[in-house]
Amino acid sequence: MQAMLIPIVCLTVLLSSCSGHTLQTGTDSADSLESDSIRSCHDISADARQWADSIISSMTIEEMAGQLIMPAVYSDAGAQNLRLIRRYASDCHVGGLVLLKGTVSDARMIADTLRRIMTVPAFIAIDAEWGLSMRLSGAPEFPRNGRIAQSADETMMFDYGCELARECRDVGVNMVLGPVLDVVPAAGKSSGIGSRSFGHDARRVAELGVAYSKGVESGGVISVAKHFPGHGSADADSHKRLPVVSSTRLQLEASDLLPFRDYISNGMSAIMAGHLFVPALDENEVPVTVSEKILKEFLREELGFGGLIVTDAINMAGADGYSAADAIMAGADIVLAPADTDAELTEIIEAVRSGRMPVTTLRDRVRRVLFYKYMTARGSASREKTVETDEAERIIKLLR
Repeated sequence: MQAMLIPIVCLTVLLSSCSGHTLQTGTDSADSLESDSIRSCHDISADARQWADSIISSMTIEEMAGQLIMPAVYSDAGAQNLRLIRRYASDCHVGGLVLLKGTVSDARMIADTLRRIMTVPAFIAIDAEWGLSMRLSGAPEFPRNGRIAQSADETMMFDYGCELARECRDVGVNMVLGPVLDVVPAAGKSSGIGSRSFGHDARRVAELGVAYSKGVESGGVISVAKHFPGHGSADADSHKRLPVVSSTRLQLEASDLLPFRDYISNGMSAIMAGHLFVPALDENEVPVTVSEKILKEFLREELGFGGLIVTDAINMAGADGYSAADAIMAGADIVLAPADTDAELTEIIEAVRSGRMPVTTLRDRVRRVLFYKYMTARGSASREKTVETDEAERIIKLLR
């Protein structure tokens, strides 16, 4: 668990930074404050580990398996959808939900429903690559990443992340499936990423994406950088098939991997693995999401990432033929949007009971999930019950 200590600074200590909308600089007083903050973080991390272990000690295999699955649901507070959500919570023991299209008010009602009925706090995630309006009507409309003004800098992006985190808390969301750290080619193939990316300059993608992530996490919300190790140069859209990223290792290091390395070195919390075949990192023709060589040996061991590894939606064509159990055994902590939640949970449970998946692997993944749930709850501020503010308008004008 030692590798989990770094992101705590983002989810707790930096919470106060959002109120001032400034990035911290290296002054003597700031250095002193950071030292005190890190000691405090270490104390809190011990509490988080203790809490996670105490929860795991009373969990069944079924309950632990559920923590690693986050089904996708529409942001619809109708009776039928709420029944489905309650079943996911009570019967499947899911670790959370991914919110799809709907309204701000319905998403808020879903989050409040989960808060009331779940004994273990839920992750409530949403694709908010250019704000909540990507999925929820009634939310401020920020520009797509690729259409952000060239004048945008790290301070603006930090402010943007802070404001988005505030809006997320108001709705009840505590995990943003972003930023997109994919570097797209200046011209050529279409990987399905397009204007979702900050562009073709890897350094600018890193600067804008990481500053945005710092703002999001300073507001007590987990950021999830995607799509590792980089979807921008893929030869297809992973929604449609398994794409190939044919770049050499040197090319990957010079471009695709640079933003992810920066994200990791800045202590951010979560990375989404893409459904990509990357021969330079694993010659076996399998998606990154089920590649032990990439998730464990490369991302965990070589890059030193200790945060959450989240899969892209497992119901996408790029993951055809592979299951949630395959992803978890390869190194993933959370599997998003299975086509059949019950079937995926059954396979995880049977894999553990048959010995195909060691129970220690299951506990390891759940322990990391619970650790970050504790830290996110500690880092969250109060809800204001409004998503449209003057601050949102100010940032939108700056970014356009």
